[in-house]
Amino acid sequence: MTIRRASLVLRATFAITSLLPLALDAQVMSRMTGPVRSPATYSGRSTVYAPNDVAATSQPLATTTALEILAAGGNAIDAAVAAAAVLNVTEPHMTGMGGDMFAILWDAEAGRLVGLDASGKSGSNVDLEAILAEDDPEVPGSGPRSVTVPGALSGWSALIETYGTMTLAQVLAPAIRIAEEGFPVTPIIAQDWAGTVNGLRRDTGAAATFLIDDEAPRPGDWFRNTDLAQTFQRVADGGPEVFYGGDLGREIVDGLAELGGYLTIEDLENHRVRWVEPMSVDYKGYTLWELPPAGQGIAALQMLKMLEGYDFSSMEHNSVEYLHTLIEAKKLAHADLDRYIADPDHMDVQPEALLDSSYLAGRAAMIDPAVAADRPDPGHLATDSETIYLTVADRHGNMISFINSIFGYFGSRTVIPGTGLVLQNRGAGFTLDDGHPNQIAPNKRPLHTIIPAFVTKDGQPWLSYGVMGGSMQPQGHVQVLLNMVEFGMDPQEAIDAARFRHFSGVRVAIENLDSEVASALEALGHELRDPEGVAFGGGQAILRLDRGWAAASDPRKDGMAAGR
Repeated sequence: MTIRRASLVLRATFAITSLLPLALDAQVMSRMTGPVRSPATYSGRSTVYAPNDVAATSQPLATTTALEILAAGGNAIDAAVAAAAVLNVTEPHMTGMGGDMFAILWDAEAGRLVGLDASGKSGSNVDLEAILAEDDPEVPGSGPRSVTVPGALSGWSALIETYGTMTLAQVLAPAIRIAEEGFPVTPIIAQDWAGTVNGLRRDTGAAATFLIDDEAPRPGDWFRNTDLAQTFQRVADGGPEVFYGGDLGREIVDGLAELGGYLTIEDLENHRVRWVEPMSVDYKGYTLWELPPAGQGIAALQMLKMLEGYDFSSMEHNSVEYLHTLIEAKKLAHADLDRYIADPDHMDVQPEALLDSSYLAGRAAMIDPAVAADRPDPGHLATDSETIYLTVADRHGNMISFINSIFGYFGSRTVIPGTGLVLQNRGAGFTLDDGHPNQIAPNKRPLHTIIPAFVTKDGQPWLSYGVMGGSMQPQGHVQVLLNMVEFGMDPQEAIDAARFRHFSGVRVAIENLDSEVASALEALGHELRDPEGVAFGGGQAILRLDRGWAAASDPRKDGMAAGR
């Protein structure tokens, strides 16, 4: 099967006949600790076991595309980029080339972890004084002024050039074909799409691209984006330079300028990816890895390390004591996140100081087992940041934890006519607070929410995973990992299990909560929000076995895990 000739029908057949999960392998349980305790919810799915290659994404066409690339001889990195490009077509409200991306990958040949930060900076024409002089000054939350330099394409290209085995043109081919031919919109995506109709109608390019008869597509409706197919083809033919300073980039910059945007062609030309060293903390024999700022991964590391001293073997999963402890740790970690994390070139603390063991022990001591804290202050340091997530592993032992986002639903809700490409609103991540390291300014990265995660054990790769969804991500990372390490769940159980999502103050939402547990939490001072309509994130995971892989996909999304 060649990349260009495979059809959607062949993909579906391939998924049904060739990608069936293998029988449960006891090896996975030998990697867990503690007894297996049933999670509060089940999707009816089994963990997928595969001997050679495996992929887990939030949309079926993306998963089957990844496997198609792997079957054609590509590796996990090739497959991840191909899947991300397909998700640009099938989940345009969540992700795309108009956004940013991050990755943590295990390079099997070198035997090490590598981090990639492909996020862009604000435009050169940002004018803080002009913003403050407005009648109701606020950081641009959507529209052309919220657009920062899209870094995703630079990240896709860097991954392919450095670790891939195929060309960028080859891995973009499936997305080009699906955008040109079309696909049936899946139910959860259609629901999200429908919620953004009014915002899309305000931009001519967005309305023409993403609305059908001025409405969002319904479940099962056929959707095509031929403009995006042509944009991808231009990149496939001319390389990323077409965007970063070339004709495509000029079209986008000129179109934004007409609408009042801040980007210049020099901003695109000067953009560079950053290869970074992931940061980590140890937890009971496991090591959790996250990317350094300007992302919020450090909050997951802080939260997990604060919890290391607790004996969870004496607690039931999602019991009053367990939930209260995790929620309080999350509050403390996010207090530090809100105060200290920003573009690393502008932070007034070293990220490592936030992971100091003595410092975090002091923070953990602030958790009161009998009272829910309202708004804890950030710590005093010894020295004075919407989305798709996917993961792929291959027969060579490579694993990649990959996240790509345009921030809000349909990002800035701005599409330059003819491009089919929605541009991110990542500038909304800045603040106007005077003197804050994350204050909006020209040529600066905003605090980033999207974070991939990776876990090693005894220096070897163990788990590639992530939970998408804004501030849900760090708390989701910790909950899923503890489900596996402390409660012995397999990957699908760990992702299925009921989650909490803390917002701010004492407000929290919890899935499938027992009424007695709810009453006890309220007695501690927690304000429980109705979980209906709350986004508890969407996760994917791949666990490395002694031989082969175990993978899972979140039933809260339309995706799936599959292997070969």
